[in-house]
Amino acid sequence: MSAEGAPAAPGASAAADAPAAPGAPAAPGAPAAQPALGAPLLELRDVIKAYRFGGGEFRALKGVSLAVHEGEYVALMGPSGSGKSTLMNVLGLLDRPTEGNYFLRGRDVASLDERERAEARNSYIGFVFQAFNLLPRLDVLENVELPLVYAGAPAARRRKRAVELLELVGLGDKLHSLPSQLSGGQKQRAAIARALTMAPALLLADEPTGNLDTATGDEILDLVGELHAAGSTIMVVTHEPDVAERAERTVVVRDGVIASDERRA
Repeated sequence: MSAEGAPAAPGASAAADAPAAPGAPAAPGAPAAQPALGAPLLELRDVIKAYRFGGGEFRALKGVSLAVHEGEYVALMGPSGSGKSTLMNVLGLLDRPTEGNYFLRGRDVASLDERERAEARNSYIGFVFQAFNLLPRLDVLENVELPLVYAGAPAARRRKRAVELLELVGLGDKLHSLPSQLSGGQKQRAAIARALTMAPALLLADEPTGNLDTATGDEILDLVGELHAAGSTIMVVTHEPDVAERAERTVVVRDGVIASDERRA
């Protein structure tokens, strides 16, 4: 996936541009029909993730099926031990299913080897972690450039893209600051900029406000909301209901299965 000349945030989703499916007009007073979503960006089909130990087996995921479409904003919730983190790792290509299929942009990525998974992660998924995961010896600009370094992009292109994104997230005046010189909110903004560097298909945020105070957390969620409004597909993993309420859809995992999947009007 090329990063050259990419806009600051991924473009508007194909789903948003698709015409509504034809059909009979709605009865007076009936709610408007929802537009067709088209093919999903990502889809899990009957995914099982099992961990074997001694003579036994523990199934963290028990036949999970889930589809997320371009431009959706999804919150993934669940108590400790529910399988939520395992599901995030599978979706983020940090782990692979024991059984089942995972289609990402129509490609079955469930059986990719380690090198192929790493390439797909760098191309399709932007990660935002609770602990920021910025490299302490690199300045903010260098941290944001890293995905393009791994992709072999020329230095001038890397620098241009990183500067654009840091300006987008409000850190245009912190380009050469080290992570230790940033506040928690600034570190998370830098992490979001880095996650957007490759114009990913999916922005996957794991507890993005977990290490922040309430006011700073709200600022980060406002930024995530702006990225969604610009067309980004976003999944936020959280245990906080007020964070989940920002999303348009909430998926709850419990005991290794999808316990509920609700969209907001």
